[in-house]
Amino acid sequence: MNISSLLQGIASFAWIGFIGILVAISVRASRKQPVGGLSTAAIVLIVTALLLTTIGAGIVFIEPDELGVVVTVLGSGGIRSDPLDSGLHWIVPFAERVERYPRTNQTYTLSSTPDEGQMQGDDAIQVRTMDGQQVYIDASVIYAVDPLKVVQLYSTWRFSYEDLFVRTQARGVIRDAASQYGVEEIVSTKRAEMADSITQELARTFAENNLILRDFVLRNIRFSDEYAAAVEQKQIAEQLAQQAAFVVEQKKQEAEQARQVAQGQADAQVIAAKGEAEALLIQAQAEAEANRLLAASLTPELIQYQYILNLAPGVQTIFVPSDQQFILPLPGSAVGQ
Repeated sequence: MNISSLLQGIASFAWIGFIGILVAISVRASRKQPVGGLSTAAIVLIVTALLLTTIGAGIVFIEPDELGVVVTVLGSGGIRSDPLDSGLHWIVPFAERVERYPRTNQTYTLSSTPDEGQMQGDDAIQVRTMDGQQVYIDASVIYAVDPLKVVQLYSTWRFSYEDLFVRTQARGVIRDAASQYGVEEIVSTKRAEMADSITQELARTFAENNLILRDFVLRNIRFSDEYAAAVEQKQIAEQLAQQAAFVVEQKKQEAEQARQVAQGQADAQVIAAKGEAEALLIQAQAEAEANRLLAASLTPELIQYQYILNLAPGVQTIFVPSDQQFILPLPGSAVGQ
C-alpha cells in the first residue's frame, strides 16, 4: 500500500465518522438535547476528511514497472507533455488524473490453439504463398511501451493499442512477408530470412507508433491437409529412393570386396609361382655349380680309385701284372694299351 492509498483510507474513515456524528447531532437535536461537543467533533472530522481527501487525490505513487500520463483540465491539450516516472509525484487534486502504462515487456500471441493467445479460438494467420499454397502461421510479438513516447501513445491509441495496432500490424506484416516466398522456402531454406524480414518491418512500424519491438517469434507453420498429405507421400518416396540407393551401393561394395579378394588370390598365386620358379632356378644353378666343381676336382688317379670301388662290393684283392697298370681297362682307355 502506498502513501496515497493510505491517506485516502484515513480520509474514508474520517468521512464515515463525520456522517455518524451528523446522525447523532440530528437525533439529539430532535430530542432537544445539547449538541455542542458533537458539533466541534463534526467540524474537526470534516476538515480532516477534506484535507486528507485533497492530499490523497494530489499524491500519486508510480510503481517501478509503470509509467504515468497526467491528464489535466488545466492548460491546452489536456495532457502534460512529460510523463511521470517511478516514484512519488504531486498532481493538482480533482483537476488532474494519472493514466498508467506498463513499463515491462508485453507479449501478443497469434495462435491456432484455443486459449493460447489473446483472442479466443483459432487466431493463426492464413497466408497464400508465392506458389499458391495455403499455410497457417503461429507467431508471438514481444514489445514494450516507449518510455519517451508514452504521452504520444496515449494521445494516439489510449489503451486500445494492443487490439487496434499490435494485432493488426503483426497480421499484415506477416502475411505480406510470407507471400513473397514459396511454401518449401518458408518451411526450410528461407524460414530464418522471412523471420528477419518480419522483425525489421515490425520494428520500423512499432517505432513510428511509440512502441518498441523486443522480439518476434515465428512459432509454427502448418499446411493445408491436402498439401500435408502430398508432402508426406513425397518424403516416403524419397526415403524409399534413399533405401534403394543404399542397397545398390552396398552391392557395389560387396562386388568390389569380392574383386579385391580374387585379385589378392591371383596375386598370391603369381607370387608363389615366381617363388617356385626362382627356387628351381637357384637349385639348377647350384647343381650346375656343383657339377662344375666336381669336374674340376677329378684326376686320373681318383677316377681309377672310384672305378675299382664300384667293380663289386665283395672284391677284396686285385692282381695287377707287372707289365700292365690294371687287370681291366679303365673307362675311356683303349684295349691292349
